[in-house]
Amino acid sequence: MMSTQEAALALHADWSGDNAVFTGVSTDSRTLKPGDLFIALSGEQFDGHRFISAAIENGAVTAMVSADTAILPTQPDFGWIKVKDTRLGLGQLAASWRRRYTLPLVAVTGSNGKTTVKEMIAAIFRCEFGLENVLATTGNLNNDIGVPQMLLQLDSRHVGAVIEMGMNHAGEIAWLSRLAAPTIAVITNAGTAHIEYLGTTEAIARAKGEIFEGLEEQGVAIINADDPHARLWRQLAGNRPVVDFSMNGTAAVSARQPAHPSGDRWLLQLPDDTIEITLQVPGRHNVYNALAAAAAATAAGISTSSIAEGLHSFRGVPGRLQKKTGLNRSVLIDDTYNANPDSMQAALNVLAEMPGKKILIIGDMGELGADTATFHHRIGQQAASAGVDILLALGESSRQAVAGFGRGAQHFADLDTLLEKAKSCLDEQHVFVLVKGSRFMQMERVIEQLQA
Repeated sequence: MMSTQEAALALHADWSGDNAVFTGVSTDSRTLKPGDLFIALSGEQFDGHRFISAAIENGAVTAMVSADTAILPTQPDFGWIKVKDTRLGLGQLAASWRRRYTLPLVAVTGSNGKTTVKEMIAAIFRCEFGLENVLATTGNLNNDIGVPQMLLQLDSRHVGAVIEMGMNHAGEIAWLSRLAAPTIAVITNAGTAHIEYLGTTEAIARAKGEIFEGLEEQGVAIINADDPHARLWRQLAGNRPVVDFSMNGTAAVSARQPAHPSGDRWLLQLPDDTIEITLQVPGRHNVYNALAAAAAATAAGISTSSIAEGLHSFRGVPGRLQKKTGLNRSVLIDDTYNANPDSMQAALNVLAEMPGKKILIIGDMGELGADTATFHHRIGQQAASAGVDILLALGESSRQAVAGFGRGAQHFADLDTLLEKAKSCLDEQHVFVLVKGSRFMQMERVIEQLQA
């Protein structure tokens, strides 16, 4: 992959010891593979320098360490790279590695839908380039540690890449975008996620717009024309070409239902063609996600057949509106991965379309700041308007959702009591249960107990 000296030169850092060639990069001594470079990250609760000996025992050949650390074992035939900040060093090393490869690299951000859009683009790319030739973000590796780890996985097999970028503070997306140097940058939308830290939706939109700071000069900006912040994003994209998408037929990529509509079939209007697509995931918001993915694929020069095939092959992301069989033949809608007011409304829209008794099991939504109570109360009102029959709530903030919903809603102090009530509600056919809450609420525990 790279020698100790090459890495040090890329980082303008000092190095010493053996000029070993490392074949991978790891920040965890427990999962490190023989031949890896070990990067000793430090945080409030840990210091990776304390695990250098363990990393060496597990086969590390080089370590990136803080220049001022005093925790260095004596180790012959071992390489040391000394930097001011190992977290920054990880990012800078990834940026240097990424620039060895010329390929379409799509960066994706947004308040909602970024993981789904990333996976849709990856599915399209795999249809075009082959399964093994596409690098796509795995798990939640979308921050200042995860994005570099993904970029460092690029190798000669890859002819396309899709990198997800998350944030909760201003400046974070700008850093990630500069590391990744995308050829295409996608903003799905701007909503209320992380409003606790950024204050307003406009500030959130500006933070998402930082994705264009690392976009190549001739790179393509993918913008949601229906988002209220589309004009701002066009300004932030500068003179770069833009491919926009819309549900209203006024953009380069748009969608409309065919003459004989079914919920999952759509006509996709591309700049030079119209194709029919069939989606396996529910909800109008997923049509928007498909439009964003198709716009990115169009910018990358992907064939229309691969766009249609890739979107059709996409079966959803775990914990995001996945239907599962529940007790007494009920239908569980597992949307437990995360929650904010916008994604909660999108999920309620899906539940509203279900032809039977509707139950919402809600956990708290986080990072909403001073408006936490207002947002939760509004969700209760929206659930009532969506035709939800029963609302069961867990978490202190969700008391407000119960108040907003009114009769038919109940708050629970603990999970076991909620589950007892939920099971008693699954006593008839055609019961649909939507389960959703922020990650820290671990609402997947509800799904596990209600599955058949």
